[in-house]
Amino acid sequence: MTEPTRPASPDALDTLLAGQPVMAILRHLGPEDTVRLATTAWDLGIQLVEVPIQTPDAVPSLEAALAAGRERGRGVGAGTVISVEQVELAARLGVTFTVAPGLDVDVVAASQQHSVPHVPGVATASEIQSALRAGCRWLKAFPATVLGTSWFGAMVKGPFPGLKLVATGGIDAGNARSYLEAGASLVAVGSALEDPEQLPRLAELIRPA
Repeated sequence: MTEPTRPASPDALDTLLAGQPVMAILRHLGPEDTVRLATTAWDLGIQLVEVPIQTPDAVPSLEAALAAGRERGRGVGAGTVISVEQVELAARLGVTFTVAPGLDVDVVAASQQHSVPHVPGVATASEIQSALRAGCRWLKAFPATVLGTSWFGAMVKGPFPGLKLVATGGIDAGNARSYLEAGASLVAVGSALEDPEQLPRLAELIRPA
């Protein structure tokens, strides 16, 4: 059984996320459904899977996804990580990365201490500056559809060239491409995955046009 290698530093997100335009967020699902959707995503070529752990009852689903990932040599990230305690739990379970809806420098520091790359959420230029100063290389733009596609272009093509943004919040197969074209490096899709047609349609984004 192959164990996925945990990145040694936040810089490892460049290797983990670059070139992967789609992430599946498996929220509010039991362990069995989480594994089923994660496996479907992997089979379609979508390598990135995140399981949010906003409540303790979500942890078994993360554990199930991690176990399935180990069997296939795939890593799994933990989402909605908003406390140092959650960072410690995620690190102990062996996640590949953590994601948060906002920016908390204590969470960033804890992630760095535990050698687990962290993607904090941002929605303003000030938050972007603070996150970059804290050593974050990839940032989650949330909620993406509230910010709008023009926000991505304004940030990436304006004051922050080379900025790596994950568009999250309201993204689905219908609008994902427009956010990638606007400047997002990656789109993360959650609630839309209730529709079984979403993953196959999103998988089209990983293939050359």
